[in-house]
Amino acid sequence: MKKPNWQEISQLTDLSEDLIRFSSLLAALVHRLDMDLTGYYIDHIALRCHQDVTAQRWFNGWQQCGHCLKQSVVNGRNIALFTLPAPIEFSGLTIDCIELPWPGQRRYPHEGWEHIEIVLPGPAPSLAQRALALLSDGALASPDIRIKHSAPQGENESLPNPTLAVTDGHVTIKFHPHSLRDIAGGQRH
Repeated sequence: MKKPNWQEISQLTDLSEDLIRFSSLLAALVHRLDMDLTGYYIDHIALRCHQDVTAQRWFNGWQQCGHCLKQSVVNGRNIALFTLPAPIEFSGLTIDCIELPWPGQRRYPHEGWEHIEIVLPGPAPSLAQRALALLSDGALASPDIRIKHSAPQGENESLPNPTLAVTDGHVTIKFHPHSLRDIAGGQRH
């Protein structure tokens, strides 16, 4: 049986509407960073919410139109990873993987789409150097562009997948050396 398009799911209506806001803010950040995303593998797009009930509603919606690849606990919070039979398309990008984390301790300024993650294949220890080389010097010197290094680790995950996140406080672009499919034990897209 064919699954419906995600934009036809009532539990995801707010996300369909929020994609316009996210697309516009992401385009502005990409422009400020002087990046061209077309040459990179965009592994997934991620959501943020403040309430468990919202995360559960979105989870129920994604189950109707996608496949739950994995559910795990990362840094103390539940995260579900979905793949879609038809990708989400916006701003010339096509992304078929959704990361849905339940709320954690941090409060985000907006509930909805929050970041994309790009895979930069190569050794994990050199990820930050490789990612920073993609950004303009002007962006790196801008006081409202923040850069954060982290090393999220899910339960029973042995492959290190450090993160370099670049944000303007509205949306974020993250870089990893491995795709979430690889981390989840699947195959790279």
